[in-house]
Amino acid sequence: MTGQRILLIVGDFGEDYEIMVPYQALQAVGHEVHAVCPDREGGETVKTAIHDFRGDQTYLETRGHDFELTHGFDEIDPSDYDALVVPGGRAPEYLRGYDEVLDAVRHFFEADKPVASICHGPQILAAAGVLDGYEMTAYPAVKPEVEAAGCSWVDGVTTDGNLVTGQAWPDHPEWIAQFLDLLGTEIEHEGAAATAD
Repeated sequence: MTGQRILLIVGDFGEDYEIMVPYQALQAVGHEVHAVCPDREGGETVKTAIHDFRGDQTYLETRGHDFELTHGFDEIDPSDYDALVVPGGRAPEYLRGYDEVLDAVRHFFEADKPVASICHGPQILAAAGVLDGYEMTAYPAVKPEVEAAGCSWVDGVTTDGNLVTGQAWPDHPEWIAQFLDLLGTEIEHEGAAATAD
């Protein structure tokens, strides 16, 4: 299978792992990933934040990396992409205020294209009005927002139709695996399987 073109919508203080890991993992298996942010051009950066879970009532946030954008938001056309990734962190709370972000998200749902969202990313989906009738998850603090948007809550990583959701970056192995399944990505390992003696 040939690689697909995937759009990644990011912003300042998006969650570092939730941006970097899918960006690199999807490229590693042959997909082309374009990272965009409103009001930024390709080659510019967004600042990321690392959210760590240490037993407090919520996550601890520290400064992450500078993540370089591949394109300006005004350079892209959502219809040119096969799938969408919407990471979490603090960025979704303000990205959902951009009409162009909401319009892009609506395109992927109207066209029934694969969408992966994690953590606070579903705040953007809720603002776009695309969650009605879905079964999904998100960061637990976002549960009231996504339920108010018309979805049914589940506790674990889930795929419902064109949408794959996870609660936070510890879900990456299952979340990315389910997204790859939805994309139809086939990964083959060469060599004989090990057997127990």
